[in-house]
Amino acid sequence: MRLLIISDLHGSPERALFLQQKAEELKPDSIVFLGDMLYHGPRNPLPSGYAPADVVKTLANFPAPVIAVRGNCDADVDVMLLPFDLQASACLYIDGLRIIARHGHDLPSEPPFAGIPRGSVLLRGHSHIPLAQTTVGVHQWNPGSPTLPKGGFPPSYGIYEQGEFRVMGLDGNIIMRHTPVTPCNQP
Repeated sequence: MRLLIISDLHGSPERALFLQQKAEELKPDSIVFLGDMLYHGPRNPLPSGYAPADVVKTLANFPAPVIAVRGNCDADVDVMLLPFDLQASACLYIDGLRIIARHGHDLPSEPPFAGIPRGSVLLRGHSHIPLAQTTVGVHQWNPGSPTLPKGGFPPSYGIYEQGEFRVMGLDGNIIMRHTPVTPCNQP
């Protein structure tokens, strides 16, 4: 199973097009969006070329099924324009892993996380900072942001395949990787 994982696009048509082309190249089984797709947010700078309507057109042409969760910058009016549904969270069972996708704005930075059992993967965005680690038995993965990266990291996205999560720079270099050693037991 291969997932293309994207968070915090924030209305950049240039980055949406890059990720659409990356999806066409990688041929993922699914694309997971971790929220904040159209609006740049009140604390972020306006992205270069900011054009949410163009992003919507590009998202409509992504070449794989989309699983999407709502971020703190995803307003009701944005949700009406998107070509897929947004949920508060999503739970996937892939390769023996329980992967819980959330935007992350409503979660603490470190465990414990209410409702997320040990051995699970917490796939989160919001911080714009890549993360690939296990803390107190919870595997935390964050692909960073392709548009407005923070913490000195380059623009990035994530890939999951064959039991490994990788944060990728737009230049194709691996920024970080993580392989969980504690798979979950599916319910």
